[in-house]
Amino acid sequence: METESIEEILEATRSALCEHGYADLTMQRIADESSMTSAAIHYHFDTKEDLLNAFLDYFIDEFERQLACENDDPRERLETFLSVVFTPAESPDDDFAIALMELKSQAPHHDTYRERFVAVDERMRATVAEAVRDGIEAGHFEAVDPDEIALFVVTTINGGYVREVVLRESQADTRRLIEAYLEQRLGWAPEVST
Repeated sequence: METESIEEILEATRSALCEHGYADLTMQRIADESSMTSAAIHYHFDTKEDLLNAFLDYFIDEFERQLACENDDPRERLETFLSVVFTPAESPDDDFAIALMELKSQAPHHDTYRERFVAVDERMRATVAEAVRDGIEAGHFEAVDPDEIALFVVTTINGGYVREVVLRESQADTRRLIEAYLEQRLGWAPEVST
């Protein structure tokens, strides 16, 4: 029951962030998105910052579960990575990308937020670098610096994310650029593209 309550609160936090944004997020607005009272939410989380820290952990855990790929083929692992990163929003009116950008904008002022976003960035780079390293060893990819490739790919993803949120551009263009870069540098291109 406790886990279900916390998960409900975290899902309500996502909804409230999408609807109201970071600046206007309150415990009451989160409660309004759930079947719980703000007092019940305060029972689990003392402050909004505590709740947002837990929300970021929840989001990161979910993202890492999606990134997990047990496939031995490094080409498949890169394809899985790109598919996860470029999965479209659940619905066209889903403002989660904006809400997440608002949280990222708080990272320079909140060490705990920054730590979480650094962890996501490091996980993404490690996933790409490991797949590239394994692909080189298996003879699938050209000999390149895996860390340099990973840094470029993740930096491009982050830039594309900003362009999506601020300029409302499609992430499909960013994915095509990354795929072209991987083909040029690795001598390989993903088979599936959106």
